[in-house]
Amino acid sequence: MQETHERLASLLKEKNNGITYEQALTWVELLWGDFESTYAKAGHEYMGSEMTEKVVRQWIENYGGQLHEFVARNPKYKHLLDQQDSGNTH
Repeated sequence: MQETHERLASLLKEKNNGITYEQALTWVELLWGDFESTYAKAGHEYMGSEMTEKVVRQWIENYGGQLHEFVARNPKYKHLLDQQDSGNTH
């Protein structure tokens, strides 16, 4: 699972150079968890991590370049995404 998240974070970083890799990884984890919990709350049967990966990848492809704008409209997530780059270059 971690490898999948890292792959998606790299894709998101390519789509949005305004965020760090660590922030991209946080976004992937947030999107992943949000999709799975929303899907479950709606009463749908779990379709597996492959389905979640497909959906998160589609969101990144479609909206990845604008995700940083989400923080401006939703300050409750700011503390999760307002990280300093720890020097990792991915």
